[in-house]
Amino acid sequence: MRMLAFLMTAFCSIGFGGSGRLSTESYRLPVDGDLLIAAGQTANRRVVVASKPFGESYLLAEMFSQLLESRGFTVERRPGLGATEIAFDALRSGAIDVYPEYTGTGLVAILHDTIPDSVAADPRAVFAHVASRFEEAYHTRWLPPLGFQNTYAIAVTRATADRYHLRTLSDLARESAHLTAGFTADFIGRSDGLVGLSRVYGLKPHAVRPLAPAVKYQALASGAVDVIDGYSTDGLLARYDLVTLIDDRHFFPPYEAAALVSEQLERRLPGAITALTLLSDRLDEKTMRQLNRRVEVDGEDVARVAADELRALGLVGGATTARIVARERESSFWQYLWDRRATLFSLTLRHLLLVAIALAAAVIVAVPLGLGLERARRVAEPTIGVLGVLQTIPSIALLAFMIPLLGVGVIPALVALWLYALYPIARGTYTGVRDADPDAVAAAGALGTTPAQRLLWVRLPLAAPIIMAGIRTAAVITVGAATLAAFIGAGGLGEPIVAGLALADTRMILSGALPAAALALLVDGVLALVERVVTPAHRRRRLWQTPVST
Repeated sequence: MRMLAFLMTAFCSIGFGGSGRLSTESYRLPVDGDLLIAAGQTANRRVVVASKPFGESYLLAEMFSQLLESRGFTVERRPGLGATEIAFDALRSGAIDVYPEYTGTGLVAILHDTIPDSVAADPRAVFAHVASRFEEAYHTRWLPPLGFQNTYAIAVTRATADRYHLRTLSDLARESAHLTAGFTADFIGRSDGLVGLSRVYGLKPHAVRPLAPAVKYQALASGAVDVIDGYSTDGLLARYDLVTLIDDRHFFPPYEAAALVSEQLERRLPGAITALTLLSDRLDEKTMRQLNRRVEVDGEDVARVAADELRALGLVGGATTARIVARERESSFWQYLWDRRATLFSLTLRHLLLVAIALAAAVIVAVPLGLGLERARRVAEPTIGVLGVLQTIPSIALLAFMIPLLGVGVIPALVALWLYALYPIARGTYTGVRDADPDAVAAAGALGTTPAQRLLWVRLPLAAPIIMAGIRTAAVITVGAATLAAFIGAGGLGEPIVAGLALADTRMILSGALPAAALALLVDGVLALVERVVTPAHRRRRLWQTPVST
């Protein structure tokens, strides 16, 4: 228990700021002279900026971050939150302060609202309606729009458009029974997505395949699917020479991009609101397509693209942006890793602490549970079976289940990882103690020992290798599952993996995946040493001694 308390203290001191929020890749750029602030005020000027897991959202969040940093604020970046609901719940709970959102998404996916057809096509009327409803229902504020719309773009290849004579969404609905759709999970479940298209247009694809945003364009180009959902400012639309179908029934509402901020930020740091508002009405659709293309097609670094545009707009001075390190894709992957060694070390440490806390908590619960079940064998298998059911739930689904109960961030991630680790440890403990050498147990009984003494002196030492095997299995599972915790803002090595998937950046993906794999091997190796220590000497010799050939 003391060890668990120590780990929690260490985790909080390293991974959290003063408000109890987990710090992700956080850094503060030096600012021009009159914008510098006293070091003692830094903690009170921290702003947590988040994004959703697609390229434009990363880019806008980075622009928000650099704009705030140039005005003397310290920024914690929380990139790649898994979906609209996750990002908005994080904002409402105070886990983040601001993220880029779209008015149409706010109207349909969050408010589940509709507006009269007479104003549905008017972006300003939609913005006014959404801003008013959010203030009233959620006490959150929409800042003035950034100046462009990014509506859904239902796209097909030019060959498919020619073959089926597709020009509008009504044409697509007519031929949809012959087509396979590849839609993002967010789009499939939203009323302004597939659900609404089916209702308004009668769209009924032959099959619908859920696709990650990073792979949907490649899937369409390869012929794996016939139609995808994109965004009107995606740089990849031009790269693949796709045909965007006309929304002839005006189903999609306006999707004006804007900064959505929390009530706490507005109350605590009104200067941050002022800084963010400087970007309002400064970006148009042509500019965003160019910026997105640089990130998604040309592979330029998000931070460099954001800095270039802020400088072009005159919002950040050259003295500030000159200090931003260019992190374009280098010729050497190992040089890429070396240049990011400080960030990767920080993410690895957070990942390790996340795993350590969840695993320690699982050991504290599962080992005594396994020992108790050995004394109550009638309920042992049903109880362990219930824990086994948890293993059938996909990791990302289990993390999502935690959100309504515990919000987003570290706590729900720890609970989910703890639940995943229980089964192998409880199973190993119960099986090991139950099947301990019957002759040794009988001999101890003949000596007059009590059942408790036989458990502690005989069964438990004999079961040590099997118990440790369960713990080692749980540790490796937890290291892998913890990479998905980035989808709910818990940080760790999942962050570069999530970002890499969104930006189709293989090097970024590997920069998280390779350390995670190495960490799994390291943790398993350390626990193997622990196993040798706790295993009785005579069993240790039998298990690890190499047979001598005669």
